[in-house]
Amino acid sequence: MFNKSRRKIIFSIMGSLILLFVVTLSVIMFASYMEVRQKNSELLERYVELFRLDSDQKPDDQKPDGQRPGDAPEIPEHMMQQDPGAKKDNPPIEERSDYKLSTFYSVTISDDGTVREVDDGDRSVYEEEELVEIARQLIGQEKNSGTSGNLDYMISSRPGYTLVAFLDNTVAESSLDTLLGNILLVGGIALVVLFFISLFLARWIIRPLEENDRKQKQFISDASHELKTPVAVIGANSEMLSREIGTNDWLANIRYENERMGALITQLLELSRAESAAISMEQVDLSRVVTGEAMAFDSLAFERGKTINSDIEDGINVTGSMTQLQQLASILIDNALRHSTGTEIGLRLKKHGRSAVLTVENDADEIPPEKQKHLFDRFYRVDEARNSESGHYGLGLSIAKAVAERHKGSIAVSCRDGKVCFSVVLPL
Repeated sequence: MFNKSRRKIIFSIMGSLILLFVVTLSVIMFASYMEVRQKNSELLERYVELFRLDSDQKPDDQKPDGQRPGDAPEIPEHMMQQDPGAKKDNPPIEERSDYKLSTFYSVTISDDGTVREVDDGDRSVYEEEELVEIARQLIGQEKNSGTSGNLDYMISSRPGYTLVAFLDNTVAESSLDTLLGNILLVGGIALVVLFFISLFLARWIIRPLEENDRKQKQFISDASHELKTPVAVIGANSEMLSREIGTNDWLANIRYENERMGALITQLLELSRAESAAISMEQVDLSRVVTGEAMAFDSLAFERGKTINSDIEDGINVTGSMTQLQQLASILIDNALRHSTGTEIGLRLKKHGRSAVLTVENDADEIPPEKQKHLFDRFYRVDEARNSESGHYGLGLSIAKAVAERHKGSIAVSCRDGKVCFSVVLPL
């Protein structure tokens, strides 16, 4: 039980860490991507605003020699001297280093489809023919801005021609890829380290609980063994007294309660053995075991006006203890007979993949979900008003669960359509 608890703690911690890592990584990458996209959009938009063909310029605003189309216009000296601190603290975008270091390309295409001018940025990354082809493809689309490969683009309609401006974002994309790689590397190492830390913490948290559970089981086992002797003595003495004094109501009550106590002690010992006692594992024909237990309950079912409908597949073998598996089947069949509100008990044993599935189904009032999760607790009974005069103390399903888990299996209950079904899954 505590091994499962430890695994659940480790998985919950690791799951939380992985989820936190993925969310953090996603937020970082999304924020970085959006920031780069916004920055590139601003730079490209300003480039488009400043772009002029020679034919667009008036004689009085011709650019100085050597100034290329798209370069920032000169700022008059008298304007620069009016507020020296303004340019330093918040310069125009075209004066910023990121704008000056960015690589822009442009293609202008006349309304009649002829190429007027191609600016490849004095770089050989993209040939003029390649830029023209990309520009023509983009003009045919409805979008006026976006991304094409490693190029951010913006389309602007001008009198007589169309401008397609590009900003090369290869460096930005490479930086984002490097950032992602570093985050994955560092995050992966951190997750491995945190896994071992969580493993240590899980063991540290579970250790006191394991010790308490071990002591509790040991106490139940020791107390049950110690109580067996006085219960046996009381039973023997009451038998001797009944022979000497004959029928006596007080003596009959002592014998009855002593028998109840003996039955409880027996069940406590069975629970202790199912949970912690060493068992001899062997190949067990589960089909034969379940068939034998069903036959043993046939007469009891007949007395109660019920029938056991068996559907047992032959040749299902598991590794385990025959005694405990017999006990497991007996508990489930007996539980169905005692609590069934109908006349038929369904008993099935089938192979499912690499597992054997044993199901016992009976008609019964629906068990509320809040009570279903407590069915396998010790001394728990759905009907709290029911006493233990029948010799059952709410330990049967606890024993069944312990047996299933000792055989590396599981047990579960489900309620649907007025039926209660217990299912046991054991590895073949």
